Amino acid sequence: MVRSMEEFASAFRTARVVSTPLVTVRTADPASTVRFVTEAVMGAKTHSAVVAWDVMRGLYAVGKENAEELAQVLGDREPSTVGPAEALLLARALGEDAIVFYANAHRFWNEASVMQGIWNLRDAFKANGRMLLLLASPGATLPPELVQDVFLIDEPLPTAKDLERITNETFKDAGLDEPEGNVLQYAVDALIGLAAFPAEQALAMSLTNGKLDAEDLWERKRQMIEQTPGLSVWRGGETFDDLGGLQNLKRFLRAVLAGVDPPRVIVFIDEIEKAFAGTGTDLSGVKSEMAGTMLTWMQDHGADGLLAIGPPGVCKSGAAKAAGNSTGIPTIAFDLTAMESSLVGASGERLRSALKVVEAVSQGRALFIATCNSIASLPPELRRRFTLGTFFFDLPTAEERDAIWQIYLKKYNVSGELPSDPGWTGAEIKECCRKAHRLKMSLKEASEYIIPVFRSAADQIKALRQTASGKFLNASKPGVYRYDEEAATTPRRMIRLDQPLTVIPPARGEA
Repeated sequence: MVRSMEEFASAFRTARVVSTPLVTVRTADPASTVRFVTEAVMGAKTHSAVVAWDVMRGLYAVGKENAEELAQVLGDREPSTVGPAEALLLARALGEDAIVFYANAHRFWNEASVMQGIWNLRDAFKANGRMLLLLASPGATLPPELVQDVFLIDEPLPTAKDLERITNETFKDAGLDEPEGNVLQYAVDALIGLAAFPAEQALAMSLTNGKLDAEDLWERKRQMIEQTPGLSVWRGGETFDDLGGLQNLKRFLRAVLAGVDPPRVIVFIDEIEKAFAGTGTDLSGVKSEMAGTMLTWMQDHGADGLLAIGPPGVCKSGAAKAAGNSTGIPTIAFDLTAMESSLVGASGERLRSALKVVEAVSQGRALFIATCNSIASLPPELRRRFTLGTFFFDLPTAEERDAIWQIYLKKYNVSGELPSDPGWTGAEIKECCRKAHRLKMSLKEASEYIIPVFRSAADQIKALRQTASGKFLNASKPGVYRYDEEAATTPRRMIRLDQPLTVIPPARGEA
């Protein structure tokens, strides 16, 4: 794996020395790749012709010194009239050691004529040191017919040192003094994961009144991340202090986030079981391909992961989103469904592109937190990749509900007698407070418009508890979750803000 521009240059030079004829470079900045190769890698080989092709300009010379040789190849043809397959045919007429850049190759290489044209250049280019350099987007995959013949290189994104250099140069160009240590570090942290050109542009746009607008810089980075299908950056401000209960999970996550090599990014996958439902049985093969890609990536990168399972509304998603804010690292929502495409191979390509962004932003230290309402449909091999364990989120206990009420009473500025709340989830307590605030009614009146999930889905919750018992960690208490059906039907407390605590017997059939 190429991890720096020095390694990239070394890999390319080696390919040139051994006369590798067909090379694919997956890059987020093709223009930068062309410039880097022609200036830094080509070195003194000015006698080598360098030409390029793209769908708008056709076949054109890279640099004036190459115009004459290209003119001999084109004859009377206008460069812009040369199509994707014909460019490969004309390239055979170039002299030894020539390099041909082929832009957005992933858009064309599945066409039969282009695929054959690429393959036909293998032996001809190998014979006299020529090279076809296919420029593709991150995550692009070669057709099976070309996999064995094309050397693949991933151009790395700028390292922290590269971004320090870009930051210093941008400050200098803006007529500013070099940034101080803390400003420089903040800028680098905000730019990690971006290609050189967008990083430079984002930084320049965030310099206002002679200072770096840190929040503006982070927002521009968020917007660039969200250009990748299926990725979005969570902008909420919740922390663990805004969550009632879940003490065991919060204690564990705090230890992970403050431990050795702590994560730089939280990757949040909501309802992961739905995203991979049908793996191995879908006729299109899309689900299976995406599951395989995810499995391989997590295995190869040693990614840590944690699964949160439980009924709806028990704050599984809230815990995942609060984890990043609690330590000041970004949380990226990873929507696998949004990455799916009707085009053949496009879904896998989108997933690989998203994973490349995660890898770049996290610098190889991402923590995946996935939620699910039912674990039965999740492939076992994928569950094993979540090495930090599976936590079960049960309905809140009476003490946990007390804490949750206090949080949302304060948030929505409501007070008064609390309704009977046995079996309520945190989401239902929040909704009761929100309705009381919005509709200007008492909490007891607002509760009449809420149907708790423990009533509407009692059988499913019982089955989920039985499935989790003895198998998963308890999100609220230390140790393994244990389901005690008798304890689940014992009397629950009703809290009154203006009276001592009282005990209310549960309704018949209440769990």
